[in-house]
Amino acid sequence: MTFAETAYAAIMEAAARAAPNEACGILLGHGTRILTALPAANVHPEPLRHFEIDPAMLIAAHKAARAGGPAVLGYFHSHPNGVARPSATDRASASGDGRVWAIAAAGEVSLWRDGPSGFEPLSYALDDG
Repeated sequence: MTFAETAYAAIMEAAARAAPNEACGILLGHGTRILTALPAANVHPEPLRHFEIDPAMLIAAHKAARAGGPAVLGYFHSHPNGVARPSATDRASASGDGRVWAIAAAGEVSLWRDGPSGFEPLSYALDDG
């Protein structure tokens, strides 16, 4: 995958701004290229340890994609006191839909494919978008 540096920076900024709560948002792009990380409100009732992307924002992103905008490639969230890999909670929440999950923690972002048999790590290269 390729990951626009601006998208990477947006995830790191959202994570820093939300701490100690989890940040979350939507990954937009085309094919295997993440162009934008769109921060969203975390509407989960326990945002210190969980995330739920604002459903209105998610619906709007899917509508924009159907109208010719960038595709919803996946989602991002942060683990303010954890590591940049899927937690047990993440694994329980996963749907196996093939979307990309970006997880920010400890100054880094990792990418994972939410596959039918669980999360698979993805490698990526940063580019200038």
